[in-house]
Amino acid sequence: MGSFSELSGIKQWLAVIVGGALITVALHFTWFKSQRDANAKAQQELDGKIRENAELRSYQPKLKDIDRQLANLKQQLEIERRIVPDEKEVDGFIKMMDAEARKAGIEIRRYTAQAVSNKEFYTEVPFEMELDGPYYSVLGFFDRVAKLERIVNVSGVQVASVKKPQDAKTKHTYAYAPTESIVATCNAVTFFSHDLEPTATTAAKPKGGL
Repeated sequence: MGSFSELSGIKQWLAVIVGGALITVALHFTWFKSQRDANAKAQQELDGKIRENAELRSYQPKLKDIDRQLANLKQQLEIERRIVPDEKEVDGFIKMMDAEARKAGIEIRRYTAQAVSNKEFYTEVPFEMELDGPYYSVLGFFDRVAKLERIVNVSGVQVASVKKPQDAKTKHTYAYAPTESIVATCNAVTFFSHDLEPTATTAAKPKGGL
């Protein structure tokens, strides 16, 4: 078989065309095909991202509503913590009651902690209290306590005159002011969330006596 240069011009052109066609076919089934497959895969991934972005974009108008709902939930949680604290803040409870007593113009003489009671979701912490002052001031104090944001249940109120305080089952007598007309004893129960274990008793807080 002769060399390529020995072929006639037409045959040389035919050989070039056939060779080019074979190379094109070979590239089609090798490099071009791998490129097409890679492009198709990339297009599928792009289409998936476009669909994902479109789905996420549909939630965008709801983000402000979700933020508002979260803010409302946080505010409600803070309110609930003030109503029923999640910490056993006995000192805070006593300070709060003393502040209301000063506003009402009465004296709280004694706090004596009673045994706590654990419920399913909260803990009851009761105190026996002894107080005195003008009649309407004592009434005003109980009214203030009833309106506190924090829950305080008052029960077992016993009232007597300052001349016979023992009728209200007081523990001691005191040097009452001339404006004071009655003494009272009662049970005040406050509440704490149940995640902390309260102690069974708390030392009494004496004011003017034990």
